[in-house]
Amino acid sequence: MPSKKQTQRVAVLADSDTRWKWGALTAQRIVAAEGARDFAGAEETDIRLDGFLLRGRATPTARQLREVGVRVDDLREVTGVEFLRAMELGPSDEEFEGYDVVVLALVGGAVQAMLHGLARVWQGRARRPVVVTGYVGVVYEKLADGLLLRHGADVVLANSRQDAERFRAVYEGVGADAGAVTECALPFLGGAPYAAGSAPYTVCFAAQPSVPESRADRTYLLKRMIRHAELHPEREVLIKLRSKPGEHTTHIEEHPYQKLAQRHELPPNCRLVYGHMGEVLDRTDLLVTVSSTAALEALHRRIPTAVLTDLGVREALGNHHFTGSGCLASWTQLDEGFVPEPDEEWLARQGVAADGSYATAFDRARTRIADLLAKPQLPPLAPYYTLTTAPGYLPGILARHHLAPDGSPLPGAPAAAKEPGPVRQIVRQAARGAYRHGVQRVAPVIRRMGEL
Repeated sequence: MPSKKQTQRVAVLADSDTRWKWGALTAQRIVAAEGARDFAGAEETDIRLDGFLLRGRATPTARQLREVGVRVDDLREVTGVEFLRAMELGPSDEEFEGYDVVVLALVGGAVQAMLHGLARVWQGRARRPVVVTGYVGVVYEKLADGLLLRHGADVVLANSRQDAERFRAVYEGVGADAGAVTECALPFLGGAPYAAGSAPYTVCFAAQPSVPESRADRTYLLKRMIRHAELHPEREVLIKLRSKPGEHTTHIEEHPYQKLAQRHELPPNCRLVYGHMGEVLDRTDLLVTVSSTAALEALHRRIPTAVLTDLGVREALGNHHFTGSGCLASWTQLDEGFVPEPDEEWLARQGVAADGSYATAFDRARTRIADLLAKPQLPPLAPYYTLTTAPGYLPGILARHHLAPDGSPLPGAPAAAKEPGPVRQIVRQAARGAYRHGVQRVAPVIRRMGEL
């Protein structure tokens, strides 16, 4: 393994706040030297970390980036083509020799596009970076589709033993190489173990942008939170929100709880909160959610956790992933004082590492990356999807990122990264605001009219 005196040079490309959080923290974990077992240790490792934010509707704001708390040596907003250009030429620093590791923290289609683009820009090179990708949280939908779009990376991280088994089964089932699948854990687990007894008893609801989706379901949940606060005036009920008005997250949020709450009077002991999830969990006695990854963060710290069944246990909600966890409960049960008890075997299979094994969770990934970096030459990137295996699917994926079927930029695609000027920034902010207004205001009205 590399010593702490060596510098690991890492680039992270992310397309949203949650994927930036996963990508940046993963970078710190997987290149940390042997013995760096926590965030502090990882930060002590000599890492050059450059961040690239993929330009789009969900590009993180400055506040969202600060909330993650990861220091970077360079950070810029780019298109896919601009990122590929940067990977071809490298930063302007003449002493910089290139990257050792590239982390693609993107939605599946963008990962596939970058893999084909990188394969082209690195074609014929004796040495190239190790490419790493994976998932931000629980994988409960589009398993085969998402996995095959990520195939071709040198390392495909699985956040649990169960995911690693499922990932390998998918790859082997289509005849693709499954050697890249590497078991680890979510990079943002941590914090002090739960200690009961603090006052007031705090219930935290971890909201999600798209689960549940309908206004009626989200209003129902809000009313149940209000009801719980009224039934237990001695408790504090926090509604933890992902983004502030005007900000975007990984998923589209048509009915933000902020706006729904404006039509209801919140009790004094019930309020909306923002900020780092770990800091909110520091004062949480009961975490409640439909299916948020925050449940895994809470379970890692042994914080009592309830996954709601009020709207059913359904794949569309993602709470089906928690069957067998011992955490399923309804607001009615919680109102009556029920506290779920997690199943230890389930926790172990889900990478929660509540038993203390988190200290070694990233050892496999570090070892694999070190082994790849030690090779005199890496083979070309070879995604499963090609014009032979998916001629009717791959060209469309690449075109969405301004790439031709061979991974080269399409005519008219931007070729060099440029910082947007003041006018361009204003126009872009206005466009994002208009997009958000369309999603949250216009689209629901059109759907209701269509139902008449």
